[in-house]
This record gives sequence, structure tokens and C-alpha cells, in this order.
Amino acid sequence: MNKIEHIGIAVKNLEKSNDLFAKLFGEPHYKTEEVASEGVNTSFFKVGSNKIELLEATKEDSPIAKFIEKKGEGIHHIAFDVDDIEAEIKRLTKAGFKVLNQTPKKGADNKLVAFLHPKSSNGVLIELCQEIKD
Repeated sequence: MNKIEHIGIAVKNLEKSNDLFAKLFGEPHYKTEEVASEGVNTSFFKVGSNKIELLEATKEDSPIAKFIEKKGEGIHHIAFDVDDIEAEIKRLTKAGFKVLNQTPKKGADNKLVAFLHPKSSNGVLIELCQEIKD
């Protein structure tokens, strides 16, 4: 793993949260994107060399909606940048982690993504991210 790619925060209202975090960081978000397959709208902020991703559910049965219903708004996941997501999935599976999707899928911000189940990583949902190269 190379670095923390971003921290994902589940929010009920993206517009209000964009305003709140823009005040906090002193800068507006630089991008919004819908990931229809996950039932989520996202918004990204740059904070120095780091990124924060806000996630708002677009469907009542989406993972973000379920998360907010269970735990409320807050930190949802930590994402790590990797060079070879398929190799990392194999390595982590062999090391005993429960990988939620053995085949990477397209995520926000031009990334291939895969997730580790929080039960295998001390309660933290871990996202692996690899930049999609054209």
C-alpha cells in the first residue's frame, strides 16, 4: 500500500455537508460524482496532500443509507492507494482478511476499488483504490 488515498465520511445531506466542510477546510469541494451502482453521490475535498470523500445515499437500500441508519453520520471508511489491486486482493485474502469483492469494481474518482470487511480489520472498513489507467 502506498498511502492513504482518502477518508470517506457518510452524510445525510451532501449540499449541507459541502457547506460545512468548505467552512472547516477554507476551500470548496473540487468535484462531485454519482456512483449509481453503489447508490451514492460523492463529493471530494483536498486537504493538503490528502482527500476527504463525502458520501450521500441516493437509494434507501444503499450501503451508505444502511450505514447511516445503523451508526449515524460519520467516518465510513479509510481508502488506501495501491499499485496492483488484484495482487493486493490475493495477498490480503491469503493473509486472512475477508475481502468483500474479489473482483475490483469501478468506484468514484477514476478508481478501481475493493473493500475489506470490517470484522477482519478491527472494525474499520478498508477500501483499496487503484487509479484506472486509460
